[in-house]
Amino acid sequence: MTKLFEHAVERVRTLPPELQDEYARVLLRLAGDEGDEPVHQLGREEKASLATSRAQAARGEFATDEEVRAVWAKHGL
Repeated sequence: MTKLFEHAVERVRTLPPELQDEYARVLLRLAGDEGDEPVHQLGREEKASLATSRAQAARGEFATDEEVRAVWAKHGL
């Protein structure tokens, strides 16, 4: 184990147990071990929405700065 990894483990040990578990899940996913949690499968509507978004991005169709500001203002951001 590298010193950096040891330092990270020591730091995570100081966190509350629920956060330790969350960090452990992230680390396991990064290492390619999904554990007992199934990978989320996109539904038909989610796949269609993603395909639409990718096509728009490929065409360079992005929100303008003004459109982004309007959404932020709508949600109080």
